Amino acid sequence: MNKLDKVKKTHHGHNVRRMREVLGIKQGALAIMLDMPQQTLSDKEAKEIIDDETLDKISKALNVPLKVLQEMKEDPATIIFDHPTFAEGSIGNVGGDSIQYNSPVEKIIELTNEKVALYERMLELEKEKIAWLEKLLSDKK
Repeated sequence: MNKLDKVKKTHHGHNVRRMREVLGIKQGALAIMLDMPQQTLSDKEAKEIIDDETLDKISKALNVPLKVLQEMKEDPATIIFDHPTFAEGSIGNVGGDSIQYNSPVEKIIELTNEKVALYERMLELEKEKIAWLEKLLSDKK
């Protein structure tokens, strides 16, 4: 087995970690979403193979297709794009001009942020509803 064969292997735990980081979700936050201790999630991210049931829960929490977490391979390009140079969106310098990497991941992050804002608004409405119902109950007594 040569070096490239080793690199192209699927590693569920690394896939979970990479998708979580791309989406800007902290490990602790994902652990809460999955109702598991952070250490358990950390252990899962270190595992090469994660059982399908757990991987399905994680994919739903991250809002990504299960197949992505199951089949995304670690190849040299992925490793390069994980490098901090590309974290800011700059691929390189060609003749003094910076080339921008436009990724669909940016759209996923934007949609996730919109989803968070929606949940926060819904939570605020629920709190108002509870306060209103508590007031009604106290007025009846």
